[in-house]
Amino acid sequence: MTDPDFVSRQRFIPVAAEEIFDVLAVPAMHSVIDGSGTVQAAQPGGPERLSLGARFGMEMNMAVDYKILNTVVEFEEGRRIAWQHVGRHIWRYTLEPADGGTLVTEEWDARGSGFRLPMRLLRYKCRNAVGIERTLANLDAHLTAGA
Repeated sequence: MTDPDFVSRQRFIPVAAEEIFDVLAVPAMHSVIDGSGTVQAAQPGGPERLSLGARFGMEMNMAVDYKILNTVVEFEEGRRIAWQHVGRHIWRYTLEPADGGTLVTEEWDARGSGFRLPMRLLRYKCRNAVGIERTLANLDAHLTAGA
């Protein structure tokens, strides 16, 4: 049985892990690669590049405009980055170097969230699965355009 509070998708991208990580670690790039249609822009005043414990705000829209403050909770340079906000669900990227590129895994992990029931009722798992697949495709396209 699949976990109703966890989504994981992978995509091989023919680019070095460090180059992919450099996109993921820059909040201003999140709206460029976002496949959910909810991430609008990084809020001004935040860090230009993320690190463990860094706090960064994002301008969002899901039917209405709102702002969200995230904290980086996992960080391994060039390999892993994850953040969460007040909802305590985690967005995580893991990069595994492979021949000719990198296997990129993106996860949405709501197992530690206090909002699991509302997110289940609103079908966040299904929506996030689609958004993650699109984000990985956008990340690939962004990095390989013109290659």
